[in-house]
Amino acid sequence: MAISFHSGEGLQSTNVESRLGRASLLPRIKSGCREAKGVSKVAEGREPEKERAMPVDNKSIVRRMYEEVWNKRNLEVAKELIAPSHAVQLFDAADSGVGPEAYARNVVQFVRAFPDLKFKVLDMVAEDEKVVALWNISGTHKGEFRGIVPTGKKVSVDGITISQLSNGKIMDSYVSLDLWSMMQQLGAIPAVGQPQKASAR
Repeated sequence: MAISFHSGEGLQSTNVESRLGRASLLPRIKSGCREAKGVSKVAEGREPEKERAMPVDNKSIVRRMYEEVWNKRNLEVAKELIAPSHAVQLFDAADSGVGPEAYARNVVQFVRAFPDLKFKVLDMVAEDEKVVALWNISGTHKGEFRGIVPTGKKVSVDGITISQLSNGKIMDSYVSLDLWSMMQQLGAIPAVGQPQKASAR
């Protein structure tokens, strides 16, 4: 609350003192200061706690899935994050069923083959109801995988998942995994440029 005094057309300070009295003006100034302080609290964002609470964003939901379900092996979290109608869109998925139980079975299939499996998110972008995650999985082949007996070899493979979300649930997952590279690292197929052994006649 600003008060200014101008010469000429405006009120003179002596006129203010004589008409209103110095004492009568001070309470108004103090009241304005108290109001200004109240406004400053709102400007600082001191709203009630309930208004400041923000909903969990879709990226956090997807990141939590990778961290808790895949890395911490907490399969119960899948029931919280995966929709009952969810389906994994992967051409060679171990379990093509729907719902959180089917998703958990796919996780178990990988963890049994690679007990030290680590899921690392490299990048993540979101737009509207979709989240795209670029990730890397790594682990040691100690269990049967896609018909391949344990080799003890370490693998590291990149992939991309497009997740469709609605109301805090992952509705669908479209997965692209570099399975060819994984098969090469496991020795199931020859690496590019690697000569094949001549067969005995």
